Amino acid sequence: MELKKNEKVNGYTVELEIGVGHDEFEAAREQAYRKNVGKITIPGFRRGKAPRKMIEKMYGSNVFDEDAVNIAFPAAYEAAIEEAGVTPVDQAQLDIVDLSDDGFTFKAVVTIRPSIDAGDYKSIRIEKHQHEITDEDVDAEIRRMAERNSRIETVEREAASGDTVNIDYEGSVDGVPFDGGRAEGYDLRLGSGTFIPGFEDQIIGHKAGDEFDVNVTFPEEYHSADLAGKKAVFKTVLHEVKETILPEIDDEFAKDVSEHDTLEELKKETRENLEKANEAHIEQEFEADLMEKLATLVTDEIPEVMYENAIDNMVQDFAYRMSMQGISLEQYLSMTGSTMEQFRANFHDRAVQQVKVGLELEAVAKAEGFDATEEEIDAEYEKLATEQMPVEQVKTYLNAASVRSDIITEKTINLLKEIAAQPAE
Repeated sequence: MELKKNEKVNGYTVELEIGVGHDEFEAAREQAYRKNVGKITIPGFRRGKAPRKMIEKMYGSNVFDEDAVNIAFPAAYEAAIEEAGVTPVDQAQLDIVDLSDDGFTFKAVVTIRPSIDAGDYKSIRIEKHQHEITDEDVDAEIRRMAERNSRIETVEREAASGDTVNIDYEGSVDGVPFDGGRAEGYDLRLGSGTFIPGFEDQIIGHKAGDEFDVNVTFPEEYHSADLAGKKAVFKTVLHEVKETILPEIDDEFAKDVSEHDTLEELKKETRENLEKANEAHIEQEFEADLMEKLATLVTDEIPEVMYENAIDNMVQDFAYRMSMQGISLEQYLSMTGSTMEQFRANFHDRAVQQVKVGLELEAVAKAEGFDATEEEIDAEYEKLATEQMPVEQVKTYLNAASVRSDIITEKTINLLKEIAAQPAE
């Protein structure tokens, strides 16, 4: 392979001219012959046994050239990309420039990952959002524990907020029922905000056996365009009212839900757990604010395909998580009344930030001269290894280049956190 030309077309597009010499092309022709010989019939030879020269004599010396070019393309392109020192972010546009018995030359127009200026990252300052854990926070968490250990009893009274009601309902707009607007034997916790605003409030005050209409208006931003902003009537039958009975919050409760003997001990542990969770939340917010600031430092033009690739990954991740619940992406789109275009648009802003942050982190790492030593890479493999997956097996899943990149990214983020946490000048 010979890289004949490496010319920048714009900030993120390069044009490469790549030559494949006689020896490489000849090896590809031989491979193409072996691939196709079984399909060619030559008088006097059994199928698959005709010599290459005989086939070329009968069908022309260039009979295998097209396949040979396709065989030689990938390796030559990859070698040229490596020599040019660029990282493609999209499929290249490939065109043959010249083809002869001595080889061929092709042109590749490639969209590449841009190299950006790191900007004034050393001036970033972020204030951590502090939140002190109060006695009220601890009491609220203890109450949530009590709710998880509550019991439900059927009551013969009017429904109140906090009760669970069992209902049938059928919704209609202008007297016409709509898809998804009907259910039987549905358990609804009043005050949960599960249904359209106003629906649950109109059940309060009714008791088992009541039949009544619930009148609501769908929100203007409702996911189904056919119902958004429309007035609807739900014919409702209330079958049962169930009250949630909370356990007494005392020492016996503490013994039932924990290993502690007293409520005070349970509260102490609860406070400690809340403080740990709070510290983690503060750190997450701090890092999220940092990522947002980093994205604003990127003012260079970015190839749109990088955003689209990021959205592709997000959509695939979402589809995988939905499949774990037994729902396909197509079913989800149907349920929410969304098109794929609308669904992808939801990820656009996040994709833009993700791409810009990635580029900024690379630029900062380069500016700081960060790298990963062999010792650091080996240590990372050791950290990832388990009894079920020893180091050598981990290495088959994660190549050293990927691990090196992760280490450099971690060093970069740690430095930026240190900078951002410093007092404002």
